[in-house]
Amino acid sequence: MTTPPPEIEALVRGYTRGDVSDDAMERWLRAVYDRGISLDETFALTMAMATSGETIDWSGVRGPIVDKHSTGGVGDAVTLIAVPVAAACGVTVAKLSGRALGHTGGTIDKLECVPGLRTELSVAEFKAVVERAGCAVAAATADLAPADKKMYALRHRTGLIASIPLIAASVMSKKIAAGADAIVLDVKHGSGAFIPSVDEARALADAMREIGLRAGRVVETLLTSMDEPLADSVGDALELDEALSVMEGRGGSRALRDVALAVAAAMVKAAGAQQRDVRQALDDGRAFEKFRAMAAAQGGRLEAFDRSWPSGSVVRAAASGRIARIDARPIGEAVADAKRAARPDAVSRLGVRLHRRSGDLVREGEPLLTYWLGTGKTRLDDAVTIDPGRGAVA
Repeated sequence: MTTPPPEIEALVRGYTRGDVSDDAMERWLRAVYDRGISLDETFALTMAMATSGETIDWSGVRGPIVDKHSTGGVGDAVTLIAVPVAAACGVTVAKLSGRALGHTGGTIDKLECVPGLRTELSVAEFKAVVERAGCAVAAATADLAPADKKMYALRHRTGLIASIPLIAASVMSKKIAAGADAIVLDVKHGSGAFIPSVDEARALADAMREIGLRAGRVVETLLTSMDEPLADSVGDALELDEALSVMEGRGGSRALRDVALAVAAAMVKAAGAQQRDVRQALDDGRAFEKFRAMAAAQGGRLEAFDRSWPSGSVVRAAASGRIARIDARPIGEAVADAKRAARPDAVSRLGVRLHRRSGDLVREGEPLLTYWLGTGKTRLDDAVTIDPGRGAVA
């Protein structure tokens, strides 16, 4: 790895050890937030954070090793499908994921809906699952990029999140520390993402790609719209159920399926694998078998996952017409609010399921979505916009 310039490395290491105060680091982060830094400085920051703790060495494991990252969104169950699809195409996938953040869901939370499945793995356990199943999805250990964890917590407390250099350095420090040879970056934009505009998303993707290339990684990037939920389901267990349905060929959102296949194809390309027919790997059941093998290798009992759902509350169309928009943000926020208020044993079963998509014709009174939110349906009435003047239903 390239050695970072001593000034930035000294700042990052000092803050990680506690020699640099929160106030001093906040002043520096605010300067970056307000004025930006160069790509050279962003790369230096990334490498200082990446090397602040343990790094994973994949030598001896069949490779190349591929990781992926999404910047987050509502109904983003892509990892649950794309990882086993890529693995079914011969790619060795070692994916480190996170938990829910803000109005977006977390892959780790969704996976842990499988009874017994462990995501808190040691590095040795993580590598063993990758070798056994060909893929693994686990939570990052506390020893990987500890500087990033401490700096991110400070940014969250002080409102210094939405900065392209700081986001790029944060994401890539963890990916570089995780040691993968190739990284696929799925950068979301729109109402349900952290980055609203496509231009900002493109700038972030470009910055992360350049950091990865400078660090000697193969990098593929994609931009994905998140104005509407990607899946038809929003909520941990609901999204897992839908991802399983996609892999079983029993339905699921077309948008979710298409993005998952695009990400899987990028992973195959990044790995230089010979088998490139990701659609066939999904349709013939090999991806589902890979998911089953991965879950079992991580202690999961997939057959024990409860896929039945009680009757939920329904939001119905207030008028006839054509659906003009389904806004991802209020749906994600409603689920996140409900999870914060719920008992720990009830959190994973909360969520929303869409029955219609933009462009669909609906009659007044027809169901638009069903929700399981415990105490209420915060913000959901405003999530769906119907244009009564376009293609009104008789």
